Amino acid sequence: MDAIQNKVLIVEDDVALRRSLRSVLSIVGFDIGEASNGEEAIMRLRMIDYDAVLLDINMPGMGGMETCSRIRRIFTRLPILMLTVRDGEDDKVHALESGADDYITKPFQVRELTARLRAAVRRYHAPETPAESPIYIGDITLDPVRYEVQKAGVRIHLTPHEFDALKLLMSNAGRPVPHARFHAVLRPSDEISDRAYLRVLIGQLRKKLGDDSNNPTYIETDGFIGYRFRDSTMPR
Repeated sequence: MDAIQNKVLIVEDDVALRRSLRSVLSIVGFDIGEASNGEEAIMRLRMIDYDAVLLDINMPGMGGMETCSRIRRIFTRLPILMLTVRDGEDDKVHALESGADDYITKPFQVRELTARLRAAVRRYHAPETPAESPIYIGDITLDPVRYEVQKAGVRIHLTPHEFDALKLLMSNAGRPVPHARFHAVLRPSDEISDRAYLRVLIGQLRKKLGDDSNNPTYIETDGFIGYRFRDSTMPR
């Protein structure tokens, strides 16, 4: 157990699930608070400094999406992870557009949930670095100023779009990056299908990084949503 317990607010209208989550997450070292709806969650967040919010997407009254949007407007950096039984692309994209940092689909593995929470809290407390500072994740280093990428000290030659895609992924390590964000950054030709272009681009990037798409070390495909650069502490 960590010397300092990180505070996580569980927002879930199902009492049994809320208590089950509280029990499990308390055992692994989190200090848990509870709210049964969005209004109560915002009230508690104004009273207590939490390190992350675990938010159910499907609640009566103020729904999970609206609650997420309101929390994000008030607490701009606070990590929000959404719990959902919905595995559809539109729901996940909507969650991210509402301000969620990540989403966990029920049923979920406790190990995966705790890893995602720990990664989100660590990012929240990490000192903010200048946008153009080098990014170090595992054995990959990306230097935006020198426009250079290295793997274990060996330089990897990337095209401009490959570099920009990798920078976007590494800047959001551990979090899903939707297709739309890639398209906004890369602006692929209208003559090419955006999704097809991105699949080829990610495929080339994986090849240059020596990554295996079936068992990725670096770049994971996140369902039909987009891609995610693996946080080095997350389980494979």
